[in-house]
This record gives sequence, structure tokens and C-alpha cells, in this order.
Amino acid sequence: MAPLTLISHKLCPYVQRAAISLAEKGIPFERIDIDLSNKPDWFLDMSPLGKVPLLKVGTGDDEAVIFESAVILEYLEETQPNPLYPSEPLERARQRGWMEFGSAILSGISRLYNAEDEAALDKEAHALRTSLERLEAERASRPDGPYFNGGTFGLVDAVYGPVFRYFDTFEAQAGLSLMDGLPALAEWRAGLAARTSVRGAVRADYPELLTEFLRNRNSHISRMIEHAADEAMAGN
Repeated sequence: MAPLTLISHKLCPYVQRAAISLAEKGIPFERIDIDLSNKPDWFLDMSPLGKVPLLKVGTGDDEAVIFESAVILEYLEETQPNPLYPSEPLERARQRGWMEFGSAILSGISRLYNAEDEAALDKEAHALRTSLERLEAERASRPDGPYFNGGTFGLVDAVYGPVFRYFDTFEAQAGLSLMDGLPALAEWRAGLAARTSVRGAVRADYPELLTEFLRNRNSHISRMIEHAADEAMAGN
């Protein structure tokens, strides 16, 4: 098998999808993190869109580069063992649709943490909550178990593991809870948090790195985090 290298950023949720898929398939790979605020020339030469993830396949004259996380996931499904898509075409298509829904939630999360004031944050929080309620209804309609479709981990779970990880930090650092009263999502979220591939897709210091990233946004959530930290200090 040609060697695989995942070009990465330590916080990127789309990189995490690829890392989770590679781990679930038991494929050895090298991971190289880059600084997206100071992209190296070799990366810009390699990445047509200037984004991560990239998957480098092979070395030297035989090297090829795949970009865009959805394309990387499809390539791994087509070429590697341990499929993560269901075999039935209709259910496979439905799960792909909910993967796209997960990407839309990530866009909403970005708008949330970039909201400049309380009114803008409340607007984005309301939109996210509406999406989460829709997702709750879908998950509740499926078989019981820790994953999207019950007891079998799939690519759709690889998408939502990184999504749910954001809410851990929002809750712990900003006191912002958007998932209360959603029991099906709570079970799913806990199942993904316990999954080895999901835990291993980020560094051990990911919560601290994400908190620092959010602090530096100069946004309303940055101020919420600072306020919560000040209150915690005052209580000690």
C-alpha cells in the first residue's frame, strides 16, 4: 500500500473527519500539522484551494495529492477495507445528506463564534438550536445505540464527532448550552466522545487550544469566556 500523509491543522474539524476514517480503517499514516496563518510555500504549491485537509498518497514521482475532506473520505471508502458507508444505496444516500447537514452546522458554529455582539450571537444560537432539534428528530427515529444509526459506527459519525466537540468547549468555557433537552443527541454525543478514533483525532491539549482560539476572535463569545474566567477566579 502506498504511504499516506495527512496534511492537517490542529483544530480543523474537516481534518478530524479524515483522521477518524483512517483510524477506523486501521490504516497507518503520517500527520503533518501546518500553521494556517503562515502557510508554507510547499503547502500552497500542493493545495489548489489553500485549505486542509490534504491527503498525500505515495512518495516521489508516484506522489499524488487529494484535497477536500469529502473527496478524501470517498477515496478511502473506494480503496481501503472496513467500509464506513452502509451497503444499501438509499440509506447510503440518506447518510450522505446528513453529513452535508453536519457541514452546515459547522458553518453555523463558525458564525456563532465570530458574532460581534450579544444580538448577533443570540441569532446564530437560535439558528443552531433549530438545526440541532431537526437532527434530534432524525436520530430519535433510528435504532437505539451510541451512533447515528444505532450500533454501527459510520462516516456520518466521523462528521459529527468533531461537531459535538465544539459544544464541550462552549459549555465548559463560556457557559453556553445549546444541546439541553435533546436526549437522542446526548446519547449519540456520549457514544462518539468515547470512541477511540474520535478521541484520537485531536491532540490531548485540544480543549485548551480551542479555548485560546476562541479567546482571540475578538467576538462576543471571546468576552463570554473572559467573563466566565474572571468569575471563576473571583470565586476561588
